[in-house]
Amino acid sequence: MKYQYITIEREFGSGGTRIGELLAKECKMPCYGREILERVAGKYDIPVEQIEQYEEGVTNSFLYTVFVMSKAQSGDMNMLSDEGKVYLAEQAAIQSLAHNGPAVFMGHCASEALKDRKGVVKVFIHADDAFKQKRIQEDYQISPNRMEFVRKKYDKKRANYYRANTMKRWDDYRNYDIVLNSGELGIEGCVKVLKGLLV
Repeated sequence: MKYQYITIEREFGSGGTRIGELLAKECKMPCYGREILERVAGKYDIPVEQIEQYEEGVTNSFLYTVFVMSKAQSGDMNMLSDEGKVYLAEQAAIQSLAHNGPAVFMGHCASEALKDRKGVVKVFIHADDAFKQKRIQEDYQISPNRMEFVRKKYDKKRANYYRANTMKRWDDYRNYDIVLNSGELGIEGCVKVLKGLLV
């Protein structure tokens, strides 16, 4: 079976974003990551940075998760926190973008937004510490003494956001169809594997 949509969750520094962008370019399809935030920002007339702060501040409370998920299923945004409203808006944006045709979606619990669609493959990309440290230094010019702090910060943010809105562990490989080690396969190797699913 050939897939139409690939959703990618990734460890910070694993090269997941680069993999998604290269894959989309080679397959001549869009790659949505920050574009999801921009669409939500435009709808609510707030800066993208503010949405990122909402994502970072999301609670990891079980009660929050149950409440948001019940509202998400009903489409009711009343009584939701700002974080909950942002999540629902992101889910709606992802679903809307998927109507435009095949695409790659980066993060933002895209697999949850597209769970009722056919032709979706869920991917998680990870790597060993040495590979991630090298990429973080090269791609983001973060000094070695701050590198580990930044890496943990972003991974924690992604994990909390995923957990709070899906009730699943972000790094539990059972949540994904394919798990790729970019440190072993390399960026191009991961692109090659995923490209075989699309074309």
